[in-house]
Order: sequence, then structure tokens, then C-alpha cells
Amino acid sequence: MAINAEAYEIIVGLEVHAQLLTKTKLFCGDSTAFGAEPNTHVSPITLGHPGTLPKLNKKAVEYAVKMGLACHCEIERYNYFARKNYFYPDLPKGYQISQHTTPICIGGFVKIKTEGGERNIALNRIHLEEDAGKSLHDVDAENTGVDYNRAGVPLIEIVTEPDIRSSDEAYHYLVELRKLLRYLEVCDGNMEEGSMRCDANVSIRKKGETKLGTKVEVKNLNSIRNVKRAIEFEFLRMVELVEKGESIIQQTRSFDSSNGTTFALRTKEEANDYRYFADPDLPPFSITDAFIESVRKNIPALPEQLIEKYTNQFHLSVYDATVISDDKETADYFELVTKETTNYKAAANWMLGPIKSYLNEQNLSIKNFSLQPKILAQLIQLVDGNKVNFSVASSKIFPELIKNGDCSASEMAGRLNLLQTSNTDEVMAWVEQALKAMPEKVNEYKKGKKGLIGLFVGEVKKISKGKADPKITNQLLLEKLES
Repeated sequence: MAINAEAYEIIVGLEVHAQLLTKTKLFCGDSTAFGAEPNTHVSPITLGHPGTLPKLNKKAVEYAVKMGLACHCEIERYNYFARKNYFYPDLPKGYQISQHTTPICIGGFVKIKTEGGERNIALNRIHLEEDAGKSLHDVDAENTGVDYNRAGVPLIEIVTEPDIRSSDEAYHYLVELRKLLRYLEVCDGNMEEGSMRCDANVSIRKKGETKLGTKVEVKNLNSIRNVKRAIEFEFLRMVELVEKGESIIQQTRSFDSSNGTTFALRTKEEANDYRYFADPDLPPFSITDAFIESVRKNIPALPEQLIEKYTNQFHLSVYDATVISDDKETADYFELVTKETTNYKAAANWMLGPIKSYLNEQNLSIKNFSLQPKILAQLIQLVDGNKVNFSVASSKIFPELIKNGDCSASEMAGRLNLLQTSNTDEVMAWVEQALKAMPEKVNEYKKGKKGLIGLFVGEVKKISKGKADPKITNQLLLEKLES
């Protein structure tokens, strides 16, 4: 049957679990490093042995506050942890330590830009909790294995209000959220490794209605694209159910990325099923104004501020400013270049042109890029001073500087015999050679085809191997051709 999807709107709330980049777990000294052999980063506290006592990791609190401040949240001064009780094979204690009634960060928003414009996605809360372990279904043909290395790793859970109105908004929200996490260096945002995971709460209602419909939760989406796909599928599935006169069941679902569909896992639990109560082993903790201010001082310039700086102070286009600030390591490199040169447009062109191409070809990130920012600034200065042209600088000098990181740009240009000459006698010899090689074109020029000047300049450039000063070349060509 045909369905009238246009008559409905989608309501989405996202829950993002971000693994914090602390060196140790939330309540003990076990390592949080990714990729170790199973069950090697465990201790009696991680395994929930009787008589063990957890102790709070202060760095995790700092990271949570940092994210809260960047998201314009109110920071809760008085905090305590609760036990969230449920049985799962990879939850060794039989409960998860989380925050229930006192999330460390309250409210706030994340600004997004879509084709429809700019708006703020409202947050409900950001709270601290510990991660569970990991069930492994592919290590044994008959049994499920359990790896407790991840159990107890600190997380922040970032929960939006039901404020997202399309899969596109959800996509842009997650892009911006991951960017913030990476800029603040509180989470690496690597969804493939599970350090950032997303659950989507989806419901629909007729356009014009205000009451929220029955929601389903799609769990553990492992890429931003898959979040978008899952929301799109759920919208159409729900609309079809309603149009057929059937009820939407509140349930937990999973997403099959191979065919873009979701499937039911279980009926959704209510909060009271978890029997929350304050953890008796962990005392409440208070956050002081002085602590909050010390965290605030360590927040770097964020993408929105950098875009404003690059467009207003450096006079870059919004596009260039956005691409450069999209990645913190790229922005950090660009900042170092701009401390060595005031030709910001040239610096941006190098970043988005030769450097980006080289990194893509070599499959490298800019943190592994060997060319020092000050050497790039020297290369820009050579071009600005007409010592070399951009083509020679990018195609010949730039690759050699990457191989020889201890060499200055001018030294390398000299070593390669590529410095442009302003010696008029030398340039005149190249000009005469170029004109002599093209007598017919010279005649055409003298008969009025003035556009041929570019051809002659190119020939001089070719003969001189890029060493002829373009300004002097033009001047001498005109003198010869007009005489």
C-alpha cells in the first residue's frame, strides 16, 4: 500500500557514549589502552570482587566538565553516583555505576548548520558512568567469550532532548559533537573502535500534533552514516505501521548495516526496572567554582571561534576557514604557519592544495606530516618574493623539503638550481631564444593577436626551467615584440 509519509514528522533524541581519554579506569588504576590481549587490563576492582572499594578518577571529572562548558551546560556542584542494576555477561559486578538524579552537566546545546540553516540542538544532560566489558561471539564456535578490558573505562553519556527533526540534522549533530570531543581532547571519537557509540530514540507524529509518539531505541550504531540510515528506515517503518492501523511497540532494536534495516532485540525497559540507588561505596563529590574556572582556562579555541577568526582577521573564505578548522590537528598546524607568515591566503591555499593532496596520496594524517610549519612559511616567502613561482615551489621544491626536513626552503631552491633570476641579460637571452623558435607566432602577434603574449611567457618559462622572473620576462617580451 502507498503511504503518506509527508503527513508525519520524525522526532529523534540521541544518546552518545564517549569514552574518555584517561590513562586509567573510572574507579581504579587499570589501563584504558585499546587493543590489548583480552582480560589483561583487569583487577579485583574491575572484576567486582567482594570487599573491593572504588576510587574516583579526578581526570574523568575534569573531562566531563570540559565537555559541559563547551556545550554551554550548567555544571552540577553536588554529585553522587548510583548503581544501575541489570545482569549482563560483560557486567562483572551485576550493576553499572552511573549518575542518575545528579548528572554532572545539565542542559546546554550543540550548534549545527544544515541546508535549512543554523540552529541549536538542545541537550538534556551529560553524565559520567563506567563502561561494560565486551561479549565476543566469534572466538569460539559454541560459546560466547567475555573481555573485561573495557569494563570500568570512563564514559560520558551525552543525551539530547527529543529535539532533532530529520536524519540530516542527526548526522550534522554527530559531526559537530565528534569535532568538539576531538578539539577538547577528551575522546578520540573513533566509532569503529567503539570509543564513541550512539543510540537513537525515534518516534513519529502527525504534523501539527504536539504529543510525542511511542518511541523505539536503535542501539549501538557504529558510524555516523549508519545513524542516518537507521533513522530513515525507522521513520518509514513506523509510518507504514500507523497507516495500516497497527500500533508501534516500545522496544529496543538493532541495525543491520548490510541491508539498511532494523530488527527487534527486546521490549524496552523502563528506568524503574534498573532499581537505581546511591552507590554506598562511593562518597558524594563536590565541584568548586575554582575547579570549573581552571577547566575553562584550558579549553582551546573551538571551530566556531576559529572560523570567525579566519574569516574576519585573516580574510579567508567561509569555505576555506571551515575546512581548515574541521580537524584540530590541521587547525593547529595552520596556526603555527600563520605565526611565521602574514600571507594567510597563501597558507590556506597550501594547506588545502599541495599538503592535502600529499597527505591523501600517502594516506597520512597531518600529525604525521614531516614538513615543519616554519619551512612552509619560508616556501610561501620565496613565492611572495618572486624567487620561485608557485608551480615550481609545489611540484619540485615541496617534495624535496618533505624528504629533507632539516633544510630551509631557500637552501633547497638553491640546491635544485630553481631560484628565479632577475638578471635582465640572462632573461633577455631566454626571451630571444623563445621568439626565434616561433617566428610565425611573432608575426601573428605583430598583426594584432596580442593574446599570444601568454604563449611566449610560457616558452620562456620552459626554456629557463622556471628560473626567469615573470615580471622581467613580460617587460622584455613587450620591448622586443613592440620594437
